[in-house]
This record gives sequence, C-alpha cells and structure tokens, in this order.
Amino acid sequence: MTQSRDWLIQWLRDAHAMEEQAETMLSGQLSRLESYPELGDRIRQHLDETRQQASRLKSCLDRIGEESSAMKDAGGKLTAMAQSISGVFAGDEVMKGSLASYTFEHMEIASYTMLIAAANAEGEAEVARVSEQNLREEEAMADWLKSHLAETTQMFLSRAAADSDAAKR
Repeated sequence: MTQSRDWLIQWLRDAHAMEEQAETMLSGQLSRLESYPELGDRIRQHLDETRQQASRLKSCLDRIGEESSAMKDAGGKLTAMAQSISGVFAGDEVMKGSLASYTFEHMEIASYTMLIAAANAEGEAEVARVSEQNLREEEAMADWLKSHLAETTQMFLSRAAADSDAAKR
C-alpha cells in the first residue's frame, strides 16, 4: 500500500466520523427549532442527506476492504452531543447553532475537496464520485444557511424583543 492510499483511507474514515458527528449535531438542533419552521425543514432535509452521505462513505470503505473507525465515530458523536447540550443553556441557541452549522459545512466542504483530490490521485473513481456528490450537498447547505442567516437573525431579534423564551426555539 502506498502512503497516499493510507492517507485516502484515513481521510475517508475522518469523513465518515464527521458525518456521524453532523447527524448527532443536526438531530440536536432540530429538536429545538419549532419557532423556525423553514430552518427546521432545511435541517431535516440535510439530516437525511447526512445519513446518506455517511452510508455512501461506509460503502466506499467496504468496497476497498476497510472499515470506518469506531473510535473516531464515537468521538465525533460525543463532541456533537456535548455541543448540543451546551446550546440548551445559551439564550441565543438558534444563532449559535446557525453559526456552528455554517462553520461545520465549510469543514465538510474542505474535507470532500481533499478526498476528491486523493481519490483521483489513487485512481479511486467511485470514492471521487461519492465525494463529489457529498460535496455538492454540503455546498448547497452552506449556501442555504448563508442566504437565510440575515432572515434567521431578524426572526430571532423580533422574538427576543417580544418573548425571550420563544427566541431560543
């Protein structure tokens, strides 16, 4: 095995763990967005995409005779759970969640860009194809979040002015 193939496998495992973390993070956010239906709907859609992304990555690992990293997957989920729990105590949870989601989407975009280059270097066309599909979904979510951030902020500020408890959800 070449060193670049080792990196490809490691980055595939990292991406799988990243999607496991994203699933936990999005699930936590979704449970507290009743006052933001459009944001909730888009997060629900992206949660489905995230589950599919993790499944596609697992299939890539299986196809090349490798497994995901249980340790990395668990670590990502624990990190997301801690973040979700800490958000409950923030008075501006929806805004902190929007910030975290937008930031996380860009980490995913960078990860898939790296995977595409590594897969192409190793002649792994299926890994490149899957990574490109996942990349398009992450870019679409990042674009959606960016284009709705001002609207979400205005909704939050209006709700906060009227009722501080309603603003959180």
